[in-house]
Amino acid sequence: MKKTTVYHTRHCSYNLHVRLIFVTTYRRKVFTARIINELKTIFETVCLQFNAGLIEFDGEEVHVHLLILYPPKLSIANLVFKLKGTSSVIIRNRNYPSVKSQLWGKALCSPSYFASSCTGAPISIIHQYIDRQKTPD
Repeated sequence: MKKTTVYHTRHCSYNLHVRLIFVTTYRRKVFTARIINELKTIFETVCLQFNAGLIEFDGEEVHVHLLILYPPKLSIANLVFKLKGTSSVIIRNRNYPSVKSQLWGKALCSPSYFASSCTGAPISIIHQYIDRQKTPD
């Protein structure tokens, strides 16, 4: 059995993971492999700003899955706000044809999101599930 890594701060020990799913505005098929690769870099950068880590990331044309290790002081809502806001500004400013033709306004993703704690299933199973997403060509 694999030993679980426990992270430490001055006053606590933790191993917290959250699974997030973001869908595109109007569930339009806008994510390409290039956009998904760029989103991964953006999300990694944002996570580092919050002392969190992007453990796994992938997606399909209308949604993306993230598996994030985060410290206990971090609000998931604040993290999601920053992830979605930063990625939307950057991707929209790049004027990708799939985004420009399918979406209008400033939003890239729907204002809603799915968040789930990962205590029910082993992280390795969630990791495999996200890894098996069918990245578009």
